[in-house]
Amino acid sequence: MVTPKLLVVGELNVDLIINKIQAFPQVGKETIADEMDMCLGSSSAIMAANSAAMGVDTSFCGVVGKDYFGDFILRELERKSVSCGHVKRLNGEKTGCTLILNYGQDRANVTYQGAMNALTLSDIPFENNAGYRHLHVSSVFLQKGLQNDIVQIFENARAAGMTTSLDLQWDPTEQWAFDYARCLPYVDVFMPNESELRALTRTDTISSGIEKIRPYMNTIALKMGRNGSLGICGEQQIAVPAFDGPHFVDAIGAGDSFNAGFIRKYMAGASLEECLREGNLMGSLNTTAAGGTGAFCSHHKISENIKEFWGIELSLS
Repeated sequence: MVTPKLLVVGELNVDLIINKIQAFPQVGKETIADEMDMCLGSSSAIMAANSAAMGVDTSFCGVVGKDYFGDFILRELERKSVSCGHVKRLNGEKTGCTLILNYGQDRANVTYQGAMNALTLSDIPFENNAGYRHLHVSSVFLQKGLQNDIVQIFENARAAGMTTSLDLQWDPTEQWAFDYARCLPYVDVFMPNESELRALTRTDTISSGIEKIRPYMNTIALKMGRNGSLGICGEQQIAVPAFDGPHFVDAIGAGDSFNAGFIRKYMAGASLEECLREGNLMGSLNTTAAGGTGAFCSHHKISENIKEFWGIELSLS
């Protein structure tokens, strides 16, 4: 039996994706869309599924309801070879759902949190973590059950000998009640995007945002979309350009796929530049298929497409 090395803790929901919308929705009026898909959603689940597809032994800790969406999520995670032994199913709770309205490279999301709020510190398997080398946490602001204990979660992971990463994601309330001065010293890799960093630090520029958290952070892997990514660790600062995709479908989960690529390399002991490069590559690959996991079908298909699109030989195992 393979022991999972990556433990992903976070929210679980389905994505209902609406594409080719004929007009922007207006209250009191009906608008037609020409395409709809339902797929595995949530930042955490996309990161876990795509990590597993790249060959990383991955386990998930989260909560779903005992309903059709919960069945769908577990089936999709297990199909992607993600271990779901720490996914709890609750009676009386509905599984989360995000409605995504796509407009080119931008989108509007509406999320029903549901069961994801029920995940708490006590559900995370720190006591018997044999084999878990790295902890990744996403979407803290969507998970009320984790928010008050977020510092303790990373303290426990550090005490258990695990390396750690955190992708806060956007705060729907825009209050940004996250004590980065207390938490980030326990986070090995902090993985925001530009808008999240500015909002969290209440600054107008990336450079001023970085300077505000620099005293507390270990490594930051800043996602910058078409401009690639920026990595800072101590005095080292590296910018890595994005990979231009051959054809764009949507950007759903591109940041989560960046996380998966970066952390795969990070767990292997690669340099910061190599981690950023693989993160960019997987983020770009993500945009070539619908949804967050559509481009990550199998080891073989990932390698085949990367060679076809960018001429890069990639070994996944």
